[in-house]
Amino acid sequence: MHFIWKKWVKPAFIIIYVVGLCVGLPFIILNLRNEPTQSMIFAWFVGGFFVLGAIPISLWTILEHLINYTKPYLQRNIIRILWMVPIYATNAWFALRFPHTAIYFDTLRECYEAYAIYNFLAFLLNYLRREYPELNQHLEQKQQVKHIPPLCCCRPWPMGSQFIEHCRHGVLQYTVIRPITTIIALICEVCGVYGETNFSYKYAYVYLTVINNISQVWALYCLVLFYQCMKAELKPMNPVSKFVCVKFVVFMSFWQSVLISILAASGIIEKVEAWKLYDVRSIGIALQNFAICIEMFIAAVAHHFAFSVAPYRDTSIPRSSCCTSWWSMLDVSDVKRDVVQHVRHSDRLASIGRV
Repeated sequence: MHFIWKKWVKPAFIIIYVVGLCVGLPFIILNLRNEPTQSMIFAWFVGGFFVLGAIPISLWTILEHLINYTKPYLQRNIIRILWMVPIYATNAWFALRFPHTAIYFDTLRECYEAYAIYNFLAFLLNYLRREYPELNQHLEQKQQVKHIPPLCCCRPWPMGSQFIEHCRHGVLQYTVIRPITTIIALICEVCGVYGETNFSYKYAYVYLTVINNISQVWALYCLVLFYQCMKAELKPMNPVSKFVCVKFVVFMSFWQSVLISILAASGIIEKVEAWKLYDVRSIGIALQNFAICIEMFIAAVAHHFAFSVAPYRDTSIPRSSCCTSWWSMLDVSDVKRDVVQHVRHSDRLASIGRV
């Protein structure tokens, strides 16, 4: 009986989406008619057009995986990664619509960003551990992997379990630091000392940007080093396209925001007559969110092919029930376990350093 839901879930999704468009579009149009800034109306409509294209593509891909949920140990992480596009796109459009509350929408987006990075590494490790049950021993037999520039002069990490742990904790630190800095940014905004796009030492933005930058670059470095080590073993699952997709969404959006902030601070982005109701800071934030709306459509298409459901359409493997599929996607006990392990690992390293 639990297979019945797989037959009606797609038609139900199409009906709900069409009804949502029919109800939502007139409301949005009436709401925007009261907006005095024509250029902002144009940005909302164009951004919304791409968002309305990105969300159904991503949700359709997610539904495909839930229907063909034959390898939960991999698809759970894939589905979590695929949720990036709907979350990013929706947040960016609402932040574009309500620029003075953008910081609050960005909070959710940035927290999910760290969560997606964790799930990508977990996806790679789950694949390798299933293909190579003795993964640590397999790594010990491989040729020593050296650090890549600019850390090529540093001592290489020992191959085996230590190498995996160094890479894993290198990514997990971003999963912990990013939500913390995001919450701090939210508190600073409420207190009036955040100063987004302002690089003055009097505001918290510049300090949090540096911390996020260092943490993010280190997480990316660990991912690249891990891929360099396991390139041959990961080849059957086409990791390059997946890696590029994740890097495009997460890391490009961050550096894009930094670049726009620099342009605003340097005076290149100026207040113009068409945006007369908005200051330079709000214009910079709006440009960032407008760009994300467009980029998420590209990302949705790329994710559909990079994280294709085709390898999981196997009729010989028993499929999960509706509740099992959805609960597996929502269950974050694995994240909690790994974050706790990372905090204990960091505390242990700090204790060793104090000795």
